[in-house]
Amino acid sequence: MMHATTMSAGKRLGYKSSPSSTRGKISKGRAGMAVPRYDMTLILTALTLLGLGVVMVGSASISIADRQMGEPLYYLIRQVIYVGLGLGLAYVALRIPLHVWERSGPILLIGGVLLLLLVLVPGFGRNVNGSTRWLVIGPISLQVSEMVKLALIIYLGGYLLRHGEAVRTTVSGFLRPLSVVGLLGLLCLMEPDFGAAVVLTATAMGMLFLGGVRLWLFGLLMIPAFTLAAFLAISSPYRLERLTAFMNPWADPFNSGFQLTQALIAFGRGEWFGVGLGGSIQKLFYLPEAHTDFLFAVLAEELGLVGGVTVILLFALLVWRAFAIGRRAAQAGMVFGSHVAYGIGLWLGFQTFINLGVNMGVLPTKGLTLPLMSYGGSSILATCLAVALLLRVDLEIRAKHGSAGKRRRAAR
Repeated sequence: MMHATTMSAGKRLGYKSSPSSTRGKISKGRAGMAVPRYDMTLILTALTLLGLGVVMVGSASISIADRQMGEPLYYLIRQVIYVGLGLGLAYVALRIPLHVWERSGPILLIGGVLLLLLVLVPGFGRNVNGSTRWLVIGPISLQVSEMVKLALIIYLGGYLLRHGEAVRTTVSGFLRPLSVVGLLGLLCLMEPDFGAAVVLTATAMGMLFLGGVRLWLFGLLMIPAFTLAAFLAISSPYRLERLTAFMNPWADPFNSGFQLTQALIAFGRGEWFGVGLGGSIQKLFYLPEAHTDFLFAVLAEELGLVGGVTVILLFALLVWRAFAIGRRAAQAGMVFGSHVAYGIGLWLGFQTFINLGVNMGVLPTKGLTLPLMSYGGSSILATCLAVALLLRVDLEIRAKHGSAGKRRRAAR
């Protein structure tokens, strides 16, 4: 149904929002009832994940921050600052109309490509654990791939608005945006950042599929895509070691399988209700990257199965709201908004699934953060912007429905 809805909404309708139509705090529903201005379920879910992330970052990082920085609250304080900046940036982004975002797509994409190239220039990129993923500009350290994910979604949303018919009916229309995705993926692999390349590719393919690409063409492309991914996985000794360690981490629990075995121990210690907030043993120098990539393992140890399932349900609710907003936007004829909402839902869903899968030992280790929760300024800023863009799509849907209701009442 979602696929058919998106295809029917793929016609170039040229809808542009009117900023003045969204100034009121509430709008009127079908029967003249007051309707909230924003999607409060989405807002509360995102804020809950942000708040829980701050608490868990503080708990997971307290020992390593004391050892590395001599300040137990070092990472907690920085995370609070990142969340504050993210919320401020989200507030600004929420005030920008969708048609401005749509026109800015190519500019944002070009900017993202240039920044990915700049990361690879000696003196600009910062190397951490063998990967050069961070761009250092003065005191600022930016993980460019996080921002590029959102830039790609905005660009593809505009591309599907302008060339949706070509994407659905011609091979060239389908392959042109894939060449852009291929370039971004190649630049990410040069860092190397295999996880970001996977998320970018999966998100783009999902958006194109929902945009109406013929099923046979989509399936045909999957064969070389999976072949290439398998080749990349086994061609690098580093990635091959991670893959073999994932298959049997207990074969070498003190070397290649160390991260995964320690994460599994954390899950086992958590049992039903956890050992209590702050009571984790694995975060005490046993579990590497406890406040970033493996934050969920610490959460499961301290809050148990109940806490872990709660977090999973919150992410499921977040992704569901993104797809619900995308479907409503398609029904309202807001083609760009619907594709962007679908893209954000796919991005957050894929990245969350991979991070949780890595933590629970069902996927090979990847350097991907848990959206809205893991430590890191770039990830927090990008995901806060994504949620703000979802809210903007929802806001313009409500404004459009409110204007239509007024016209119907005036016609009576």
